[in-house]
Amino acid sequence: MVEFEGREAIVTGGTGALGAAVVGRLVLAGATVHVPVYATDELEGFPYRSHNAVKLYERLDLTTESDVAELYRAVPSLYASIHLAGGFEMGPITSTSFEMWERLMRLNATTCFLCCREAVKTIAERDGRILNVTARPVLVPMAQVTAYSASKAAVAALTLSLAEELSSSSIWVNAIVPSIIDTPRNRAAIPDAHFDAWPKPEEIAETVAFLASPQNAVTRGALVPVYGRS
Repeated sequence: MVEFEGREAIVTGGTGALGAAVVGRLVLAGATVHVPVYATDELEGFPYRSHNAVKLYERLDLTTESDVAELYRAVPSLYASIHLAGGFEMGPITSTSFEMWERLMRLNATTCFLCCREAVKTIAERDGRILNVTARPVLVPMAQVTAYSASKAAVAALTLSLAEELSSSSIWVNAIVPSIIDTPRNRAAIPDAHFDAWPKPEEIAETVAFLASPQNAVTRGALVPVYGRS
């Protein structure tokens, strides 16, 4: 059983479907969870908006160095930094604009880099955990997601390199690799899919919580598939 009693965690993308499941799992395990919020409409339907163990930081842009630094300065006793924020777009490469390429790089790779860097500075010589999220097309090629795959491949490479850089420390760095997740938005986008095979946010949250917990004593530098039966 994972245990976070008395520990502080940051969860980016914490108001999304997977993020809310992770926030809930960490709160259940005793953590205080800090969640950056870019736009206030992200909080609509967020079940932990008023929870006393959840601290919200509104109007923070995770693609901006100063905003990310501000977030991490607010959590000096940070233990776990979990980076779920990102974006998805798809299409054939001939219709992939440079603006789309740059946007996905910012949303996926840049946010992860900035948060990893500040997390390492904040955790410093203490024990800690960093958990990123890449995507199945990085490991299993998929058509018409070149920009998205490239941005998530950058996250995978960052994870592996940083894990090696910190190998002599007590900061473990890992990433989960989801397939398509069973969320209302994904069901609406692919209405004819077999939803039962898709991993549920709450199921993935269990893996996230373990990898980011003190109970993970040995796993670092891993890209952990969370495909379910899909």
